[in-house]
Amino acid sequence: MKLTNFFRPKNIALIGASDHPDKVGGVLMKKLRGFKGKIIPVNPKHSEIFGVKCYKSVGEYNGEIDLAIIAIPAEFVNNSIGECGKRSIKNIIIITAGFSEIGNIDEERQILDVAKKYGIRILGPNCFGICNPHEGLDMTFAKTMPKKGDIAFISQSGALWSFISDFSTEKFGFSGFASLGNMADLNFSDFIDYFSKDAKTKSIVLYVEKLKEGKKFIDVCRKCKKPIFAVKSGSSKEGEKAAFSHTGSLATDYEIYRGAFNQAGVMLCSGLEEAFEKACKKKSVSAARNKLDIGKKVFIITNAGGAGALASDYVSENGINLADIGMNNPQDILGTAKSEDYRKALEIVEKKEVDSVLIIVTPQSMTDLENIAGVVLNFKKKSKKNVFALFLGGKSVDSSLKILKKGSVSGFGTLKEFKESLS
Repeated sequence: MKLTNFFRPKNIALIGASDHPDKVGGVLMKKLRGFKGKIIPVNPKHSEIFGVKCYKSVGEYNGEIDLAIIAIPAEFVNNSIGECGKRSIKNIIIITAGFSEIGNIDEERQILDVAKKYGIRILGPNCFGICNPHEGLDMTFAKTMPKKGDIAFISQSGALWSFISDFSTEKFGFSGFASLGNMADLNFSDFIDYFSKDAKTKSIVLYVEKLKEGKKFIDVCRKCKKPIFAVKSGSSKEGEKAAFSHTGSLATDYEIYRGAFNQAGVMLCSGLEEAFEKACKKKSVSAARNKLDIGKKVFIITNAGGAGALASDYVSENGINLADIGMNNPQDILGTAKSEDYRKALEIVEKKEVDSVLIIVTPQSMTDLENIAGVVLNFKKKSKKNVFALFLGGKSVDSSLKILKKGSVSGFGTLKEFKESLS
């Protein structure tokens, strides 16, 4: 149970803590106010945050620290890990992006070298954090804390957790969630091993863009006595490209993964909803929908890289091309995106040669959902392009979907509904 301090820490240092509601450090600080253990905010610009004493560095705090969360600009991460090492902190979550997923491979290797020097285990970088509903611990910036349950979700796409945790509220509960990000250190095998021994976990769901240490993965899965369900993006060339731009994951042939999952005893599912339905042994029935007329070329804008990769697979499987307009498609505008970011992205796409635009939104703490729905409607009114929207989730997105419906925009609350409308 070497990952215990990631899921059940007694004290947490938040490096990059903030009182700003739209900054990751602010969102996490607000969420961690419900944590029963000790919070150690770290930010040299503050003396206190939300009434909690703030430290200039982890070195200034004299007590024990089980886990550190790093949410600061990429150029400062390396030094921060070194400071954690000197304080004998052995477990770090790096939320910060800007490493191998954008080509900064050397910088990612450097942080790993420093971590190894001090015997530190790293989750990330470019990850969404960890959630343990049984402990009331949410170190992510999802809008919804899901109910307690017995499903563990391990995902390379953190923002998919925003969708699934919101979608699941009345359907199933979780024993834990881990966002792996770039997997510089800890990967699927480590967390499958942890949850295989966790008494509260009865089944495990994986969202995979790539695997590291394939033989170890197969061995760990075979030893696991609990059912494992996997969703793999990259079944199409377009989905593979989307996964690469998301976490720097250059996926191998989809059929190789299918074979590896088969060897490992992992059940490969066609989508996330199917995986969770099987994990909780429930089946939902989608409402009948007319087939979408998307045209031949579509452009995707998303705040969730994993959702963008899966949507790329779904449209490609149905003979629809991702439009090549000289920019990444899907265009991942990141989890911190707000309505203004969507407006700017749509403004650029309006001038390009595409038949349709697909807007994907997951409900994160900083996401102004109804304002984004308004941006989508305004775009539809002035554009000649087909417009479709995936506002993924449950209760959090209901009002936004109603706004879209009133404006005659085809809106979907799940990837499954969208996929079924293509075929």
